[in-house]
Amino acid sequence: MPDAPTGDGRPVVLRGGTVLTVDRDRRVLPGADVLVLDGAVAAVGPDLPAPGGALEVDATGGVVLPGMVDTHRHMWQTAMRGYGADWTLAQYFQWYYLQHGTLFRPQDVHAGNVLSALEAVDAGVTTTVDWSHGLRTVEHAEAAADALTGVPGRYVLACGNLHAAPAAWTASPEFQAFARRRRDEGRLALQLAFDVTGDPAFPERGAFEVARELGLPVTTHAGVWGATGDDAVRLVHENGFADPGTVYVHAASLSEDSYQRIAASGGRVSVSAESEQNAGQGYPPTWRLRRHGIDVSLSTDSSAWWSADMFSAMRATLGADRAREHLEAQQRGGTVTGNSLRAEQVVEWATRGGARAIGREDDLGSVEVGKQADLVLVKNDASPALTPLLHPHGHVVLQAQRGDVHTVLVAGRLVKHEHRLLGVDLAAARREVERTVEHLRSRVGEREWAAGMSPEVPETVVGENPYTYSDHRRS
Repeated sequence: MPDAPTGDGRPVVLRGGTVLTVDRDRRVLPGADVLVLDGAVAAVGPDLPAPGGALEVDATGGVVLPGMVDTHRHMWQTAMRGYGADWTLAQYFQWYYLQHGTLFRPQDVHAGNVLSALEAVDAGVTTTVDWSHGLRTVEHAEAAADALTGVPGRYVLACGNLHAAPAAWTASPEFQAFARRRRDEGRLALQLAFDVTGDPAFPERGAFEVARELGLPVTTHAGVWGATGDDAVRLVHENGFADPGTVYVHAASLSEDSYQRIAASGGRVSVSAESEQNAGQGYPPTWRLRRHGIDVSLSTDSSAWWSADMFSAMRATLGADRAREHLEAQQRGGTVTGNSLRAEQVVEWATRGGARAIGREDDLGSVEVGKQADLVLVKNDASPALTPLLHPHGHVVLQAQRGDVHTVLVAGRLVKHEHRLLGVDLAAARREVERTVEHLRSRVGEREWAAGMSPEVPETVVGENPYTYSDHRRS
């Protein structure tokens, strides 16, 4: 086999795999080839002729699927990977919003973003929404954007600043100049990320108006128990800002009225099942979203707490939805005799659903001729867990893991091959994060640093509203 390229332009053929097209018919094509030319899918089918000089990748025994799309990941927090494993949501608000998170310099945001971006493509996530709510200055935003444009993959920088009122930081001339300059920079797009408290005065109006003026979608945490609830969804909707491109993250503790408003406006929901199950935003809401026909995408939230791969997200989502269905049936004295949510639907949420949420369904999210060649080959000949391949969608959701990602292409460019990232300096990324950890530990102090990983209930409890820019409290 020829050496794997790291640059653009060379044709690639993924040969003989089981292709999950994730098209409207969710076709499964055993023993099929995928031909990539000029960054796009040129053909899908058996025994395709390969152009001269093409790289041929043996996909036999593996599964080819579209690149996965994570619609909500706090990439800047990756420098504290696993630190909050035993946190509650209140402790996250305390430690991250009010303490550790205030200490991040621009270079620390850069460090977390680079490592997170490498982790994403390594696990087959070809597009990631960086829900970056730690951008206290434009310098922080520039650092976040620089990190993402320097690493293979596609990214949406969802700009946020949890330390200031949304209407204030979005109105800043410096921020608006940054947004206009970097809003569509190659593989980088922008969103605005801020939350709505439910304050009847609707102080977030100005931020929504800026989003409209800049032509940027809004992504917002909604249905987070004790923080953002039905009042927030109602205010967004009644004030005319519930656009089809709005993404509601979690949406896990809302009433039927809120789901109806989201559905009626064409809003989308990003479900982070690991987060919702562990932190208490509410129960992962896919069972309710399916009832209302609301578009679902999946996300990983924060690796300061949980895993940051979509295999874990898919598994947690399927498990939570089915567990709820079983529990409800058993409480009625019944038994579930057939699962409503199937593995193929969860694979779609992790791919096409994410593309739909960021407005890219026309060119991403499925393996179809003419679409961008963002592709993942799941294959691991050294693992007994990937044989036999009987139920391909189920295998991807319930059997595979990040270490089984053999090959990843983004826009036809090979960014991972034979289980190794290509053209990246992982050692440098690790060193950068190590410097951030040293900085944080020195600023926090060893006692407080250790206490953060073995948290007690804080003396100063963050109440219902963790957002410091408003005094509003939910009744």
